[in-house]
Amino acid sequence: MPFRAILEELVNRTPRSVGAILIDWEGEAVQEYCHCTPYDIRFMAAHQAIILNRLRECATWNDAGNRIQDFVITTDQAHLILGCVDDDYSLMMSIQRDCPLQLALRHFRHTIAELKREI
Repeated sequence: MPFRAILEELVNRTPRSVGAILIDWEGEAVQEYCHCTPYDIRFMAAHQAIILNRLRECATWNDAGNRIQDFVITTDQAHLILGCVDDDYSLMMSIQRDCPLQLALRHFRHTIAELKREI
């Protein structure tokens, strides 16, 4: 299944989802699907990739083998979910604040597993 179709399915089955984007290790967009302008989600993703890379560095300092899987940033109006597909790719999804977060996380994690099979 192509990346766009996978992202489209994630966004469409998650209520009040704004969009999702697959990004590489440099924060560059590989593919996105969104209900906003592609520039907006690409801009957010590039900055979230920086945060993810810093968190990965922190997780390796304790040498306990703990790896970042995903995390959520909550703002006044939205939740941003960012997760690792592998060492080179990550997925970011933006949802409205009133979206059921646990449902969004379940769909997000299912999509991560699907992307792992495709990459």
